[in-house]
Amino acid sequence: MSRIYKKLTTSKETYITTLARLFEYATVAYAPRKLSQFVDGTQAYTYDSFRHQCLELSHRMSRFCISAGDKVAILSQNMPNWTVTMFSAVAFGRVAVPILPDSSETEVSNIIKHSGTKVLFVSKKLLPRVSQEIIDSLTLVIDIETFETIKREEEAFKCEGWLKEPQPDDLACIIYTSGTSGNAKGVMLSHRNLCQNIIAASHTQKCNSRDKWLSVLPMSHTYEMAFSLLYPLYVGGCVYYIKKAPTPTILMAALKKVRPTIMCSVPLIIEKIYKTSVIPTIKKSRVLSWMQKHTPNMLYRLIGSKLKSTFGGKLRFFGIGGSKLDNTVEEFLIKAHFPYAIGYGLTETAPLVTNAGVGKTVVGSIGVPAYNVEVKLDNVNPETGEGEIIVKGDNVMLGYYRDPDRTRTVLSDDGWFRTNDLATMDSKGRFYIKGRLNNMILGASGENIYPEEIEQVINNFSGVNESLVMERNGQLVALIKFDDNVLDWDQASEDKFFENLIAKKKAVLDYVNKHVGKQSKVNMVEVMKEPFEKTATHKIRRFKYKDAKGDDVKAAEMQNNKEKEEEMK
Repeated sequence: MSRIYKKLTTSKETYITTLARLFEYATVAYAPRKLSQFVDGTQAYTYDSFRHQCLELSHRMSRFCISAGDKVAILSQNMPNWTVTMFSAVAFGRVAVPILPDSSETEVSNIIKHSGTKVLFVSKKLLPRVSQEIIDSLTLVIDIETFETIKREEEAFKCEGWLKEPQPDDLACIIYTSGTSGNAKGVMLSHRNLCQNIIAASHTQKCNSRDKWLSVLPMSHTYEMAFSLLYPLYVGGCVYYIKKAPTPTILMAALKKVRPTIMCSVPLIIEKIYKTSVIPTIKKSRVLSWMQKHTPNMLYRLIGSKLKSTFGGKLRFFGIGGSKLDNTVEEFLIKAHFPYAIGYGLTETAPLVTNAGVGKTVVGSIGVPAYNVEVKLDNVNPETGEGEIIVKGDNVMLGYYRDPDRTRTVLSDDGWFRTNDLATMDSKGRFYIKGRLNNMILGASGENIYPEEIEQVINNFSGVNESLVMERNGQLVALIKFDDNVLDWDQASEDKFFENLIAKKKAVLDYVNKHVGKQSKVNMVEVMKEPFEKTATHKIRRFKYKDAKGDDVKAAEMQNNKEKEEEMK
């Protein structure tokens, strides 16, 4: 049956125009093959058992009058049942509303209310984030781990829902994102949008039914959804999931057991490995330090081989996206012959805009336009060559849900989407991100200052974990978070702590101002005690820190107040 079916649909690119067609094709063509499971072997599905579970869930929703066009929300950590839930909705004309697992109770409530969700699939771990008011408002609430019903509206049981075959331009998902700047937006993605990304992925990296994915990013984010959920279905691959948070110990054990061939990641993961493992290993070894000076190519080949072994030894595609990769780390990956690839995109483009496949990367570049996507720069500055990236293609969203005014600000009448990202382009059509338009700081002489570029320099300083540069009263201020072992905040009231703190801050300030241009020099460094709040792809939520002070400043103010009180006594 599957051979005949494959012959009937030999041109997958033209046949798979909706997620319903992807579902039909994959579950017939790859029926006996393994689709997904936890690393420990539980919650395992073949393509055939996946099909039957989706049909059963769809029928259950229909019995409660959940019809085509109705919204089905998913609030859960990664697991095989996440994919089952999504397809029990989208393959039958319903609309999936994925919710990021780190969303607060308020955010969950707002998303469910704004989207008009009728059904919620939720994990036990995240159920406390759902208020009783929201539960009462829903027709069905289902435990995603067992598919047992938590709550059902008995009145709805008297009605039979209707379904339909979705068309390419029908709404498939509403993905809410606050990004790094402000209020949540409900991005409306069509079946065509998501299928375009599957096709683009296949042109960047050919995969097949022998490939194994290890999923570590949130499935509710378009990046992971497109390339570690939908693309495996397209090629008949198998995806493995980790039950617990992917701490280094748990991740290493999973990599050793699964030995994945494909992984999607964000820069933070590989940058941490470089800063906390590669650099210290070289520094501690006289032999490796000597090799770095005299035979660097041999050293990087050696480390690259060890790194690939750490990832299981079978890795042939390590996708990096979500934010900009540090140039120093990228240079290392190239020298180490590590099979990494770069991608750039946004939720609004479902997500892929540009990419550079394995072996085609260039340091600092986000690559060339993805297959079947038009990309160009708008309002280009003739002096710097910088312009805003604008995008057109089947990947561009339908718009923002119930927000036509906001939609009009980013979508032109002829379909061009404004990304708000500034970039340059070289003679070979490769793009280089400079920063976000709304993050750009205008210098005293009218020059453009990109905080992301300064932050990249700061983050290369030994002991700095992450940083954020902002403008305050006409000056550049850097908020930095040191590695946990650099400062002991339990001693924050002691003189020794402040002496150490002042020395560290001065060292960072001297370092950054030595490595940046005159207009980008930092005036002040302040230190954060806790990590910055981040998005699903580990970008700092900048708007949260617009008027923030460093914890060292707060500690100093408290100490001064305490001393004044003692003097008054």
